[in-house]
Amino acid sequence: MERKMNHKAKILIIDDEEIVLDSCIQILAKGNYELTTARNGNMGLELIKEISPDLVFVDLKMPGISGYEVLNGIQEIDTSIVTVVITGFATVDSAIEAMKRGAYDFLPKPFTPEELRVITRRGLERRELILETIALRREKEMLREHFAAIVSHELKSPLGAVQQNLYVLADDLADKLTIEQKTKLERLQSRIADLVKLINTWLRAISVDVSSIREHFEPTSIPAVITKAVESVQPHAIRKDIEITTSIPENLSLINGDEGTLVEAVVNIAGNAVKYSRIGGSVFIETQEQAGQINIIIKDNGVGIAPEDIPNLFVDFYVGKSKTEGERRSGVGLAITRRIIEAHNGTISVESELGKGSTFVIYLPILKPPTDKSNEPIV
Repeated sequence: MERKMNHKAKILIIDDEEIVLDSCIQILAKGNYELTTARNGNMGLELIKEISPDLVFVDLKMPGISGYEVLNGIQEIDTSIVTVVITGFATVDSAIEAMKRGAYDFLPKPFTPEELRVITRRGLERRELILETIALRREKEMLREHFAAIVSHELKSPLGAVQQNLYVLADDLADKLTIEQKTKLERLQSRIADLVKLINTWLRAISVDVSSIREHFEPTSIPAVITKAVESVQPHAIRKDIEITTSIPENLSLINGDEGTLVEAVVNIAGNAVKYSRIGGSVFIETQEQAGQINIIIKDNGVGIAPEDIPNLFVDFYVGKSKTEGERRSGVGLAITRRIIEAHNGTISVESELGKGSTFVIYLPILKPPTDKSNEPIV
């Protein structure tokens, strides 16, 4: 839902106890709110689809589907909805589980009128911030699309025409040019090809969109991702006599992801490892599974990264000071990688020392099995 709260805030209370529903209505009636109630989880989820509330209060323990299942349903319907859990017997385990499923806060029973008013104001302020963030993100995406259109029309198309005409000219004059003229023409062709490649890279950086990546999510094998990434960078490594070795344990859990963009992310980092390594160097790729996530570790013994460059490595179009053995850089590969990893609800870190190499680690959450209701904390 991409709108600011310039309307009367919609609040839904889901609880099987009529006294709780009546108390909430009575306490909040004087506020500028549109109040709706539901006596069970199924009714609550149907109302959420119908009225698109800004804030939902939900009891954890109800007949039929539990509050945990309602939280799951809300996340599937609209992640921008703020949810507050109502419970009479909150435990640390139940709090953690509810937070994992998107709950923003807790309201313990019994509650005072002021406690309800405070948590309502806080929840709606949270909703406002979420909607503003969504609006800013959309505005940023629109600017990106506009910039991409300008780059494509004003730069890519004219350069493509120049490139094509140069091919024709080189072919027509093949028998008439001196060696020196041929060398200059080939150099010109190479420079234009580099420019076209750079523009295509920029356009790719602009086009990476979180929502479009997530549309293609499915159970994904990390070993398959790494295998394809290594195959992609291997020719470059061979040209520089760089050995790429991998260590991938058997029976790694799957992740929920898009294989194509994950391969692209690993290729960007592994490709940089090759690019920044000296001739005869080495690159090591390892995977680990721990604490509910898979870690992809990519190490090289190359030139390393200057400390002042590390904070900006994942910023669009940032080009650091580290040498690349004469190879060109666009300043967008790692920015693309960051957006891909974030789209997969993951993170990325880097450690480096000049002259000794760098280590990048991608952290990705594993695919969770379907929720077993019997494992829900007792509330």
